[in-house]
Amino acid sequence: MTFPRIPSRLSGRHLRVASLATAAALVLVGTAQAQDTSAPGDIVFDAEFYVLQAQNGERWAAEDVELQARLAELEERFGAPPNLIHIMWDDTAYGDVGIPAIQKVRGLDTPNINALAEDGMMFTRMYTEVGCTPSRAAAATGRMAIRSGMYNIGMLQESHGLHDEEVTLAEVLSEAGYNTAFYGKWHLGDIEQSYPTNQGFDEALFTGYNQILSLNTREAEQGNASIGLFEDMLVEDVYKLDDTFVTKDWVMVAEGTKGGETLQWRDNTTETYEMIDAEGMDRMFAFMERSVEAEQPFYIANWPMMANFMPIREKCTRARALLQNGLQCTIDPMIAAVREKLEELGISENTLIVAMADNGPMSHNPPPGTGFAETIFRGGKGDFLEGGVRVPAFAVWPGMIEAGQLAGDMIHITDIFTTFASVAGAMDNIPTDRVIDGIDQTSLLLNGETHSRRDYTFTYAGPMLGAIVKGDYKRHFISPDPVGDASGIPAAFYFLPSDPREVSPMLTNLIHLKRPFNRMRLRHDLWKERYPDRPETHGIPWTGIANASEALIQEQNPQLVLGDLPFDPLEYIEHLDDLPFDPAGDPSIGE
Repeated sequence: MTFPRIPSRLSGRHLRVASLATAAALVLVGTAQAQDTSAPGDIVFDAEFYVLQAQNGERWAAEDVELQARLAELEERFGAPPNLIHIMWDDTAYGDVGIPAIQKVRGLDTPNINALAEDGMMFTRMYTEVGCTPSRAAAATGRMAIRSGMYNIGMLQESHGLHDEEVTLAEVLSEAGYNTAFYGKWHLGDIEQSYPTNQGFDEALFTGYNQILSLNTREAEQGNASIGLFEDMLVEDVYKLDDTFVTKDWVMVAEGTKGGETLQWRDNTTETYEMIDAEGMDRMFAFMERSVEAEQPFYIANWPMMANFMPIREKCTRARALLQNGLQCTIDPMIAAVREKLEELGISENTLIVAMADNGPMSHNPPPGTGFAETIFRGGKGDFLEGGVRVPAFAVWPGMIEAGQLAGDMIHITDIFTTFASVAGAMDNIPTDRVIDGIDQTSLLLNGETHSRRDYTFTYAGPMLGAIVKGDYKRHFISPDPVGDASGIPAAFYFLPSDPREVSPMLTNLIHLKRPFNRMRLRHDLWKERYPDRPETHGIPWTGIANASEALIQEQNPQLVLGDLPFDPLEYIEHLDDLPFDPAGDPSIGE
């Protein structure tokens, strides 16, 4: 069975109600898509979504008619679809922002972030991926990182990145007439096809890596925070034979435009690192002004660096720690400045802001004095426990999202992709040849609590499925009970409301959930056989940099230094997938 295509907008991006092809057609789509997922033009979701849609599709279809009418009214008022801003920072435990009582204990104060909860919606069940690269890939593509091959955390000269055949939110929105821009911590690769300007953004100022860039500096070498990166600062090693082993050059920050040149911005110094966030804000505001003047809607992803691992910044919180100082003195004023700028431009009521952390705190082996710690939930960055993937998150849209909401509904970072596409009228631009994990959560935003269209998450630890959550229940598939798993009676089931720290696995009380969770996993795995995961994508780092240094060019072509070898010195790049993801074979479970 197939259904008529439903165009996302009429010409001129005006009224959308008629484009829904009547409420009756919507009901048909809502109730029948689960039976026919191969219809041309249908977005392919994970298998579990169709189970929900088959039971709730008629209600959702009726809601969608009302939602599109509200969006059409807003568009008619402003003459353009809404602007979209996604702000995402690092490694913050649920409760570290947004809950003043916890902040009092933790020694920080973020009134402007907290105001997002007062003026809009605060999510209590926003799930992410376990680390920064996977979460950023999920937000950009609407797909879990396992599907795009982006589950590895990129480090210096990683030779890894987002494949050019992945379709990003920037590409989806560009096709719908949006101006698109990226600023800050991209962390989705150092190979040319992964640069944000090659992934749909009109302009970008971006880093290929994370905050460890702040330790890839001469000051860090002097303090032994980085050891052996700057060999010219060290006593000569008279025993050294190989001068190509240690990386000689890289790109700390790059800038570029779609279809234009990509350049290294400034140099690899501490001074440059300290300027990234402020420069991104200046460019962001200029981009907003140009878009408003041109009467074009815009999408901006600003993912700030937030912190420096070198202890050089002024201590501005009672916590005196890297995380708290970054939240209070970088992110909080940033939120205030963005909202002030929207008011100044007269577009606050036509702009949806989603602000959130990318994953839980770096609670495993953090650098001393950084302030990372668990709060309500056990675990942190890298864990499939709630503490690793359940983060503070907020949405503000004056006049559209009712103020002061505290939503207990489940939402996932991939849902940003589909929800932004929906409110922008760009759903037709989402690819239909792959699984899209993101679900349209417009109803949750505009109708409020109890209107989520998700009650499940799958959390991967690297390439391995770590856990599944279904409603209030959770099952670990990487279990601390190997004997139980081997015998077929695993004690890896949790009831989250009474055990939010996942310290009391239940066997007898919850063993009736073994079959339902097995069923979910098998449906998920079988669907992946039909739509296989993409392998990791590798290449030579930082090609296509118009102002590349001689040292960087030599990194890209070792034969310039070594002369002829009986093998290709870059052949190893094609075999990076051969390395085991976790040589220890012991993924963290937060203990």
